[in-house]
Amino acid sequence: MIPWKLLGRSKTPDHKKELTLHQRDTEYSIRVNGRELMNSRMFGSERMLAELSCPKIAERKNARALIGGLGMGHTLAAALGALHSDADVLLAELVPSVVEWNKNVLGPLAGDPLKDSRVTVALEDVMNIIKNHTSAFDAILLDVDNGPDSLTQKTNDELYSMSGLAMARRALRPGGVLAVWSSAPDTGFTQRLNRSSFHVLEKKVRARTHKKGPVHTIWIATKSCQ
Repeated sequence: MIPWKLLGRSKTPDHKKELTLHQRDTEYSIRVNGRELMNSRMFGSERMLAELSCPKIAERKNARALIGGLGMGHTLAAALGALHSDADVLLAELVPSVVEWNKNVLGPLAGDPLKDSRVTVALEDVMNIIKNHTSAFDAILLDVDNGPDSLTQKTNDELYSMSGLAMARRALRPGGVLAVWSSAPDTGFTQRLNRSSFHVLEKKVRARTHKKGPVHTIWIATKSCQ
């Protein structure tokens, strides 16, 4: 068995936990306090987050998408693949080291999406961006932490609260889409989405391509055109 090699480490923004990047042969792993947060062999559901949402707004002129959470770049890459050349993607990532890892060793895993000229990176909490924008985005994609059941930052809970969903709805343009990834189902979150006046579709998707691996949950919540 090839041993894991530590490539990098970084504190979470609240300085309470540690993110680490590991490599074993061609496999990469990002962990929080030793617990695996993501693995380079399981990215199917991250791509599906974009593939289920971005085509819905791709035909809009100058479509604008906000993605919260870079991960290993697969959601960003899939969004860019679905959107046209006149689109603009704002990528919010709270941990600078994650961006640096994606500019270097992790970049080729998803085809170096950060090099795409349509991408702007904000080293900022995606919630702050959502709070400060009104009718600004055609799509908001959230792959933050572990989903509604936060793993690394309890402050991420606001994203998935009623007030957070109201702010996300306000930040969307009419007919815009809020897409949310989670490692597990969450009945309470589904109910909050429905109470927030979205049209909600909940999908179960596999973590790996070819319908293999753990089952993850994606919500596609559409704002009315009115």
